[in-house]
Amino acid sequence: MHMSFAKKGMRSMIAGAALLMGSAAWGQAAMPMPHAHIYPDIQTAHTDIQSALIKARKEHKRVLLDFGGDWCGDCQVLNYYMHQSPNKELLDKYYVLVDVNIGHIDQNIDIGDKYGVVLKKGVPAMAVLRPDGTVVYGQKNGEFENMRNMQSSDLTTFLEAWKPQH
Repeated sequence: MHMSFAKKGMRSMIAGAALLMGSAAWGQAAMPMPHAHIYPDIQTAHTDIQSALIKARKEHKRVLLDFGGDWCGDCQVLNYYMHQSPNKELLDKYYVLVDVNIGHIDQNIDIGDKYGVVLKKGVPAMAVLRPDGTVVYGQKNGEFENMRNMQSSDLTTFLEAWKPQH
């Protein structure tokens, strides 16, 4: 009985070490791959964007469109980073966030096209809009498709660069 407890303890230590090594390669200390329900129903995107533009006008903010799907690991990482400080504070202060569900890169493609985002290059993909709906930034080259190998500070730099200049 004592021997099996020791074996179980060793297995746990090995599994923990493997998790640490895998996540260290990801750039985080022992952080499991997050999985959250982020993206709303595909049909809500057009309405969500119009509501966000109205809110952005009232609050003097920009609209940040986040294109992706719940199945996308890099989209999950982006969402995780969006809720970390200082990104959360930057988002709250300067942006109205709209998560745009693109299915399996086969839905809401028209929205990506409208705002200059090339979804076929990979997701997550982002666009930044002025409150009047004009594009300030539209992702063209899959800049965020490898989010799992990027840092939270990369998102911070992006949010700082595209926030409105009051």
